[in-house]
Amino acid sequence: MAKCYPIFGSKAAADLCNPDEWIDLFLSCTPDGVSIINMEDRFIRINHLFSVIFGYTEEDVIGRKIYDLPAPFCINGILTEVKSGKAFTNLITQRQHKDGRLLDIAVSYSPFLNATGEIIAVLAIYRDITKELNMERELKRTRELYKLISENTSDFIKVYSRDKTILYASPSHEKALGFSPEELQGMHVLDVIHEGEQESLNRMSKNLHESGEPQLIQLKMKTKDNKVFYSETTVSPVYNDKMEIDSYVTVGRNITERVENDAALRNLDRLSIIGQLAAGVGHEIRNPLTALKGFTKLLKTSNPSDKQAEYLSIITDELDRIDIIVNEFMSLAKPQAIHFEQGNLISILESTINVLRPQAMLDNVQVTIKYPKEDNLELLCSPNQLKQVFVNILKNAIESMPNGGNVSISLRKLKNKRVVISFKDEGPGIDNDLLQYLGTPFYTTKDKGIGLGLTVSNKIIQEHNGKMKIDSHQGKGTTVKIELECL
Repeated sequence: MAKCYPIFGSKAAADLCNPDEWIDLFLSCTPDGVSIINMEDRFIRINHLFSVIFGYTEEDVIGRKIYDLPAPFCINGILTEVKSGKAFTNLITQRQHKDGRLLDIAVSYSPFLNATGEIIAVLAIYRDITKELNMERELKRTRELYKLISENTSDFIKVYSRDKTILYASPSHEKALGFSPEELQGMHVLDVIHEGEQESLNRMSKNLHESGEPQLIQLKMKTKDNKVFYSETTVSPVYNDKMEIDSYVTVGRNITERVENDAALRNLDRLSIIGQLAAGVGHEIRNPLTALKGFTKLLKTSNPSDKQAEYLSIITDELDRIDIIVNEFMSLAKPQAIHFEQGNLISILESTINVLRPQAMLDNVQVTIKYPKEDNLELLCSPNQLKQVFVNILKNAIESMPNGGNVSISLRKLKNKRVVISFKDEGPGIDNDLLQYLGTPFYTTKDKGIGLGLTVSNKIIQEHNGKMKIDSHQGKGTTVKIELECL
């Protein structure tokens, strides 16, 4: 080994070192597994990483032929070609670990030359790429699975960018919209949404960015021939490596039939309610009309000065009662154009309390209100109608405590830009069996009520995109909760 410079560089460098030390240094410093195989196909050297990758120690392999190890440790015919001077780089193969596991290995073979340029061995370098290939296989399998689902589902699957440009659309869109997936790619989301839905889409986008959570939205979609159908869609954000929203994935379905069925059911409910209202109005008005007829006859037959003032007073009261019944009925049954404007919830509540404070003081009722930390509870509403609801609820609470008590009003903000207003009294409460009938037209627990107050109130709250719930327990009072949307 006096002349080693063909392998290790210049003659001067070879004279300054021991070639075996260079080999040891190379084998210990390389990041890959290495083996040197002589011309008889026997292992003569391996490094530490070879043992790490394959589990074999020097005692296991040195002196053994490469073919003695479990197949397929070497590709047939490769060594013969390398010993004739050919090199192979980054062959992707599978090799067996000592414990029987199959590994994905990138292997390179090179002829090993002596000082005279004679091939004396084969240098094999191994890199374990099992983890990377498994990730690629899993990614490929997942992509194929997603592709299979998106191409065969009836749901509408879309991916669109931050600027709402459609990047992908499932084939199911073609049947519903008339656009092929290729046509949809590059279009703007608004191109397939009904013109009147842009505000809803913007509001959904704002909520999604603020919460970072998927949003469910119902939209009117526009087909290629300008027909309309209803879609219920879940929009989910897709984040980049900087945890910024990069794009959106939407999964929607055609709910036109459901919307039409709901509309039909609402019409049936409306007809049923109208029937109940008609029967109730007839029943409620019949009683004062009977009294009016009776006292009118008495006025005709009696002495004009005898009890005339008393009879006229009763007639006036009954006429007022008919007027109240008709007005309540008209406010419930007659469609009204509601003008919404920006209003402050706390101001509306305080105005309501001021209206009813004299009645509360006469009945020895204390009204308290607890505000949240922020006092800018602005909402889009009809202030007068909301005041009508709050007056009705607060009046009911006061009248439920003829011997005095406390009514507490509290406001609580929710995470989704909604607020809950709670009215809690200390009255006798309502039996569970009767609670289910509250809000039914002409059902009332009051001696002089006509049973339309809560029905009208519930209608107003629904028109404000809100909810109303009544909880009551006998002996523990009643709590009315109203949920509304803030700006």
